[in-house]
Amino acid sequence: MSLEIRKINTRREIHQFIDFANDLYADCQYYCPPLYFDELNTFDEKKNPALEVCEKQLFMAYRDGKAVGRIAAIINHRANAHWGYKKVRFGWMDFVDNEEVSRALLDAVRDWGKERGMTAMNGPVGFTDWDHQGLLIEGYDYLAPLASLYNYAYYEKHLEDYGLTKEADWIEYRITPPQVMPEKLGRISEIVKERYHVRVDKVHSAKELQRKYGSTYMDVLDEAYQHLYNFQPMTQRQKDYYKNMYFPILNFDFVTIVVNEKDEIVGAGVGMPDISEAVRKCGGKLLPFGWYHILKALRAKKMDVFDLLLIGVRPDYQNKGINSVIMADWVPYYIKYGIKQTETTAMLETNNKVLSQMDLFETKQHKRRRAYVKEI
Repeated sequence: MSLEIRKINTRREIHQFIDFANDLYADCQYYCPPLYFDELNTFDEKKNPALEVCEKQLFMAYRDGKAVGRIAAIINHRANAHWGYKKVRFGWMDFVDNEEVSRALLDAVRDWGKERGMTAMNGPVGFTDWDHQGLLIEGYDYLAPLASLYNYAYYEKHLEDYGLTKEADWIEYRITPPQVMPEKLGRISEIVKERYHVRVDKVHSAKELQRKYGSTYMDVLDEAYQHLYNFQPMTQRQKDYYKNMYFPILNFDFVTIVVNEKDEIVGAGVGMPDISEAVRKCGGKLLPFGWYHILKALRAKKMDVFDLLLIGVRPDYQNKGINSVIMADWVPYYIKYGIKQTETTAMLETNNKVLSQMDLFETKQHKRRRAYVKEI
């Protein structure tokens, strides 16, 4: 049986590229499909501004005409310049449990990268650090939120057999929200606000956020993450893209902005109701009725699961306890909405500034993700 690797370029082929993962995980109870329109936009040069600073090539593997794997090869020139390396990234990698298939897909990325002067391959990651990243290596029997990758356990062996080695690990926590404000958290939050003359400014809509702060919200996040793994300084168009994509759907009870005496944003936190069950119901497609299930989940007055998406603190205010102010602001809303558990997104295992906050809650570290690297 012959194996063929094909370059994927047309819109029809990109649909097949997206469909492959959904078909591969059709019987997996833990997988959450991506929002279909979001995946299409991600690969569209006219819509995704990351493609202004990235090159890409999608590949699919076929055996006797049947799709058996996929992968994306990516060069983020802006990130490479920032860090001073020459990496070709791989992402959107899914495949049947066959080493010939996984090896052929990774070889396609390696060869494509070498042709363009790259000296190492790295993944699974996306176009930027705002995309899904990290191979799941612990926690296969937990539901995957929309904001996280899911993969079968056999992927790890395939990547390691190829000679890829660990470059970075992320860990994720399940938090049991408190029913009253934890005394230590409340005390620290008040001390920080008094000592550094900061306060929480609650905004109530995307329009109000834009009117009061413009793009400085995204500027702070960009500054906050500049030392984190695979960071790429965002262009203004990228900032606008993410702002326009996410802000209109947020529940602003869970958007926390910390400002100083000059009304400058020094810290920000964002969370949202977990909508993965709604997305599973509709297979990631908004039509005909997917939009209803997703909108209902986003506007829920009561929710069992809450996704903590991000916390960012301006560099000159880091190590001052701003994270505590953000997390304390959320506690009354945990109680108001009857939240039973909070899922964090992936946090670098070396990011002690954020991980230390987990000690203030009842937590379980239940997932681990890994990015790999190999010289080529």
